[in-house]
Amino acid sequence: MTPSNIRVIITITLSLLLSAHAAQRLSAQVKIDTTTVQPMSWKEAQIQRKYEWYITRQARMVADSIVHYQMPSGGWCKNQDWGLGPDTAYMHECMTTGIGSTIDNGATTQELTFLAKMYYYTNIIDYRIAFLKGLDYLLRMQYENGGWPQYYPTRGEGHYSNHITFNDNAMIHVMRFLHEVADNVEPYDMLFLRKEQKDQCRAAYEKGIQCILKCQIRTENGLTVWCQQHDENTLKPAQGRIYELPSFCGTIETCEIINELLAQLNPSEDIILAIDGAIRWLENHKITGIKLVKFTDAEGQKDARLEEDSQAPALWARMYDLINGEPIFCGRDGIPRKKLSEIDQERRTGYQWYSTKPQQLIDRHAAWEEQILGNYLY
Repeated sequence: MTPSNIRVIITITLSLLLSAHAAQRLSAQVKIDTTTVQPMSWKEAQIQRKYEWYITRQARMVADSIVHYQMPSGGWCKNQDWGLGPDTAYMHECMTTGIGSTIDNGATTQELTFLAKMYYYTNIIDYRIAFLKGLDYLLRMQYENGGWPQYYPTRGEGHYSNHITFNDNAMIHVMRFLHEVADNVEPYDMLFLRKEQKDQCRAAYEKGIQCILKCQIRTENGLTVWCQQHDENTLKPAQGRIYELPSFCGTIETCEIINELLAQLNPSEDIILAIDGAIRWLENHKITGIKLVKFTDAEGQKDARLEEDSQAPALWARMYDLINGEPIFCGRDGIPRKKLSEIDQERRTGYQWYSTKPQQLIDRHAAWEEQILGNYLY
């Protein structure tokens, strides 16, 4: 066979391969149905699981709204309904000022997860572009010390949202998202991120773990738990909203931090000590013999109170004061109280002051500790 014939065969083969690739790309651009649909709320859209839904016009309407309202910074505003329509006046203000992008209440990570699914099923490039812009936003907003603020860009110098925000698990949500992206978990695997992008996500996650360890409150008795927010410079417990005081946090935020540390493969000595210190503190601060009862009062208003019950499971308070380690409660007057009954009804019922969840971690810790000890011995 002559060299010229070989070149012809190679050219034809390459043409066929490229044609097949192009056909595959075209087939991946799934047609969006044009049937009339009723708008779906953002909350409903997030719980959709079937492939067939993600290729509908209804799904595209939600995704296009998310892309349209992505902030110049790359993030998204919280508590907006991308399906039924956001607060346009608020969105105009945010777009004009550039301030409003946040990780609070699941914002930004939820939108990115949805866009990744949409690109996974439709291959529509606009969703990938918006995803990459949002991913860059999360990486840029991380502090050098590894923490994440609640808002970026800042809402103003000295604003509480500048603090490292464990509150409502904002920082943990971001870290878990980045970890999944770095691990190429579905649907992020179909975004075909470059190795350096995934490495950036992994590095940001690891810096977050180190920030958690540095923020853990240490007393003369050793390591304890975490506050809902920590000062972005000193890493000390910091004030959040007026009723969120600098304190030991005994429930939601501390529990999710411990969960994340327990999930570490081959944990370092620092991580082991952090977990042990936090679990010990929780064991020493459980509240027994009472239960939280929610009820409707004579005026038809929802309310809550504590009642004695020797059989009730152990409770932990959301906040404990930093001096004596005793439960504290706070209303919108900003004054700490020792009893739930001493704060106003709106805050008694509008905030999760108690939880039984720490017991699950204490129970899980026993098995984890045995496993870790076994790893060291064998």
